[in-house]
Amino acid sequence: MSALTPRLVARSGRFPWHPRLPVPLSLVRALTLLLTLVALADTLWHGLDERGTALAFGILITVGELTRWSGAEERESAPLGASAALSYALLGEQAGQPTHHGVFQVVTVVAAAALLGCVPHVARGRGPTVDHLTRRVLTVAFAAVCFQPLYNQGRLLEWGGPAYALLLVALLVLTALCDAVLAAALAHTRTRWPFGPLLWDELRATLGIGSAVCATGAVMSLAVAVVGLWALPVFSLPLLLTQLSFRRYAAVRVTYRQTIASLARATEIAGYTPAGHARRVAALSRAVGRELGLSEPDLTVLEYAALMHDIGQLSLVDPVPAGATSALAADEQRRIALLGGAVVRQTGVDAEVAVVVERQADPYREQPVTARIVRAVNAYEELAREAGPGGTLTALEKLRLATARDYQPEVVESLARVLLRGGLTLPQAG
Repeated sequence: MSALTPRLVARSGRFPWHPRLPVPLSLVRALTLLLTLVALADTLWHGLDERGTALAFGILITVGELTRWSGAEERESAPLGASAALSYALLGEQAGQPTHHGVFQVVTVVAAAALLGCVPHVARGRGPTVDHLTRRVLTVAFAAVCFQPLYNQGRLLEWGGPAYALLLVALLVLTALCDAVLAAALAHTRTRWPFGPLLWDELRATLGIGSAVCATGAVMSLAVAVVGLWALPVFSLPLLLTQLSFRRYAAVRVTYRQTIASLARATEIAGYTPAGHARRVAALSRAVGRELGLSEPDLTVLEYAALMHDIGQLSLVDPVPAGATSALAADEQRRIALLGGAVVRQTGVDAEVAVVVERQADPYREQPVTARIVRAVNAYEELAREAGPGGTLTALEKLRLATARDYQPEVVESLARVLLRGGLTLPQAG
């Protein structure tokens, strides 16, 4: 395990991925590659059915992947490509004429178009392209397997009108659930974070833009069945506008986070805290929160509070030596925390963040869990830095000795597990 993990945490703002590719993740990728190769071989052997339809959907999927954005926290970064791929997987007719493409052709067209659309992103080094392609291929294969065999065997002929539309919606809901489980499993395999909270976050994201993707996929499939391929550009336009709105929303969130990070640096610039202290505490707090199973909204509050946990020191006439507030008397710690909470409230940041900052010096039984995490991680960072080389174990020992009042035992043990996975090393300044 790399000994530089805490440094990477501080630089990236996120806990780093596991450096070695886990075996289950390798197996999933190998399965996806095998499925794609088998589908390609079958398509080449039997030929491409309805080439015009396949080409139209392939172009739309490629355009959707080309417009994919990265860097945001949204679960679906290419909604147009996902919608077009699902629509093709659930396509039974075109302009009143039955189609004949099967599961393998769906996988071939989607994989080829998605791969082509990902080329610019790979060239620029943007985003986790392999996992993105893995999810896209397996999710579309699941939808196609549920629909195409039944349709091509004529078992859906009696499903007409509203019943057919409800069937498509039901299949899309199942596909969305499959995609959420797959995404959570991949993240769990890579990071070892608890599976339950990861799945819950994925399901919550599905209710956002995921519902728009499913709805557009169903409507696009039904429209093509009636009016033909002209429906593709018509029904793509609303999703493109939605995607543009999400990009702006993501940009606002990034700017908001950068503003909070800049405020947090005020204590460093003024010489009250060591360089990089707030960022290290925020990144490690988020990792501990993940370990404890906090949801994504709670993790956001936790990260912002950890970034601003020392901002109350700006009100002090005489700076605390090395910014180490954990060594102060309880009353002084509480006074600084209340001053920090007052400053946070003046900045217009979410009131939940101010509450966490205000209560970070209280006994842990009186704190919300986010404040318990910030207090324990901040103390660990200060104690480990003070102890010098090999100070990590000393810091953890001191935290464990104070679990009667100051630090929750479960938080301390979660911190120890996170550090164990990243290597028991001393956090680096700067």
